[in-house]
Amino acid sequence: MKTKHLLSLLLAGLCTGTLSAQNYPWYTQGDFAPQKRIEFKITNPTNLEVKDAPVIIKREGFPMPDLHEMMITIVDPQGTPRPAPSDSVLNVQGGHQLRAESNGRMLFHQLDDLDKDGIWDELFFQVDLKPKETRTIYIYLGENIRGWNKHGTHANIASYCRHIMPFWETGEVGWKIWFANSVDAYGKRKPQLVSPVLYGENVDGYGIANINHDYGSDIQEVAPSFGASAICLFENPDKPDSISMPRKTPTKQKLAPESLWNAGQISDTRYAYDVIVNGPLRSMIKIKGMNWNTGNGFYEYEQYYTAYANQNYCRSKVHFNKFFPTRDGVLMGCGMRKKPQEDNFIQKGGIIISSGPEEVRDPEKIDQRENIVVDFIGGAIVVKDRYKPQYQYIPYYEGNHTFRVTPDEDNTFEYMVCTAWSEGTKLRNKTDFNKYVEEQAVQFNNSITYKFVKIEGK
Repeated sequence: MKTKHLLSLLLAGLCTGTLSAQNYPWYTQGDFAPQKRIEFKITNPTNLEVKDAPVIIKREGFPMPDLHEMMITIVDPQGTPRPAPSDSVLNVQGGHQLRAESNGRMLFHQLDDLDKDGIWDELFFQVDLKPKETRTIYIYLGENIRGWNKHGTHANIASYCRHIMPFWETGEVGWKIWFANSVDAYGKRKPQLVSPVLYGENVDGYGIANINHDYGSDIQEVAPSFGASAICLFENPDKPDSISMPRKTPTKQKLAPESLWNAGQISDTRYAYDVIVNGPLRSMIKIKGMNWNTGNGFYEYEQYYTAYANQNYCRSKVHFNKFFPTRDGVLMGCGMRKKPQEDNFIQKGGIIISSGPEEVRDPEKIDQRENIVVDFIGGAIVVKDRYKPQYQYIPYYEGNHTFRVTPDEDNTFEYMVCTAWSEGTKLRNKTDFNKYVEEQAVQFNNSITYKFVKIEGK
């Protein structure tokens, strides 16, 4: 009888959601004591320990999508609760400061509206997980107006030296686009967000070190090259190292042959930039490339770059919404400039790493062009395996490492850009950088998974 009674209780509990294999105590924060929560399981599918790994829960995978940001609180029930804030902290942060927690630790999040229709599309947060670990995460429901979250990323579109440019960055490194769609990179000597100073004050990327040495420096020369990242097309199968780029067109060659930019915005390829998300945990910009006529086809595309807090990488998604080649066999591609003094080159699968000592301009002697040699500057491109990357070296345009890719049926593909330098606070040499890139490549191909478990009330 005792066994039957216990079994019936267990079955009843499973049906009502009041019992589970891991039923953690309910979270509180000050006077915030929620009465309802949603349980998710998140899983690290890799054999690697991951830190600050992105977790994306799409709205269609969320059981209660009609929510405001302030109505959800994400909690790791195994996390260390925060203590009560000091009076000095409260005096600065006021009533919206987090209060003493119990039974877990709140994880900061973003509810991001990516298509700008006023409805959130993705719930984003970051986690640390052990190899193959599955962890319970609770999303508590109820208005909670507390939780300042210092930004670890930034993105914006700004006028910089008389032309419009996108910027996106993490605390460690950053990226911007000076020449149309080829990416510059810059490194910081201490983790911080620097781009608002760059574009707000219109300060040279090398000279900014004269304002604050910790701000760092530009660490990528672009000129006619791919820079730290650019897309391309392989339009001529008979010439495998021949490429087409948005800013290298027959129109440009005719109307502005000496320029590193395109020709007119009506006659040649043109670009439009937008900020999709601006922190705190991830920041995203969008590039529209329009009216790209290669002489062998007509193309238009949208490209997204996303920076992630505490990381030395950004991720890019490319979608061609017009793809009209005049010949068969045209393939999309992406790549990066070969480091001028490359002493470390790795290419395996969808990974390209290029690094070595490199010169950056002396901020105190810009006009004399006397440069400083930095011991190590590293760049990498990682294409997801699903896009069947094929390596190709391009000797033109200063020398570039590239991949041909096979996109999804809707002409979309994804890749990652990694950046580091010896003046930073981490990944200061090729050994550490190589290890980081290879581990991030595994994570890029094997994202954190999630599973809705149940909704339960107190």
